[in-house]
Amino acid sequence: MKIELLRAWPRRFEQIERELPAGATVREAVVAAGWGDDPETVAYAVFGQRVDADAVLRDGDRIELLRPLLADPKEARRQRVEDRRRLSKK
Repeated sequence: MKIELLRAWPRRFEQIERELPAGATVREAVVAAGWGDDPETVAYAVFGQRVDADAVLRDGDRIELLRPLLADPKEARRQRVEDRRRLSKK
């Protein structure tokens, strides 16, 4: 079965495909991609849905390697709103 793997950083990403046997897990796919020792990976997702490393894959799945958040999304939104308010007062 064909699996796609994706990992991303600010302003760049890396995407590869691997051919794996039926019944392969997320962990096996990540190791086959050579990304098994990536210290920045904190979790995995398949098509945006978080999964365990032992999740069994299906043909055509896309695995995303998730990194820790750099900022709290709520706080980042508050900051953008505040920045817009300050700009509109000038």
